[in-house]
Amino acid sequence: QVQLVESGGGLVQPGGSLRLSCAASGIIFSDYIMDWYRQAPGSQREFIAVITSEGGTMYADSAKGRFTISRDNAKNTVYLQMASLKPEDTAVYYCRATWQSRYYWGQGTQVTVSS
Repeated sequence: QVQLVESGGGLVQPGGSLRLSCAASGIIFSDYIMDWYRQAPGSQREFIAVITSEGGTMYADSAKGRFTISRDNAKNTVYLQMASLKPEDTAVYYCRATWQSRYYWGQGTQVTVSS
């Protein structure tokens, strides 16, 4: 059974930082491309960042310079380090694992940026 479990969300003040984690099980993690997405209330789910199995990365414009995606294949975990957070970063953050035609989503973790 495939499971992706996000953690690390919470309430943070504007300008603050958070590190999200997504722990995977039931897959050969090192083979998978790992993404982070987010969904704010009333909005569509949007792409934030991706890391390939080889460690290549790409970011949405909204994340460039503030967010860093990384992975630890030994721990089957992908991370999203977020800095300089803004109220508009408030959303549920999801990780996704993709390999060929297969993809799996986590259940999401809430990030709220507010003073």
